[in-house]
Amino acid sequence: MTKEILDAQEVADLLRLHVRTVMKLANLGQLRGFKAGGQWRFRREAIEEYIREQEEKYSGQKSTSEDSLDTHSTDDSQHKEDKS
Repeated sequence: MTKEILDAQEVADLLRLHVRTVMKLANLGQLRGFKAGGQWRFRREAIEEYIREQEEKYSGQKSTSEDSLDTHSTDDSQHKEDKS
């Protein structure tokens, strides 16, 4: 059976981060969790949602950057032609 509630170390292992990074993300509100007995706890579904959000956030950047580079190279070639 899969654990539904994870502690900071288990989340760190799952995300392959240092446990202090997990606690920092939680303190900043970037990783949804709650404290029980002064210790951070996380629902597995919240961690899975965090992973999806990060994938969406960074998956679109590559194509956007490539489009931006293509635009700049086109602008440069047009600019060179204008000078001639």
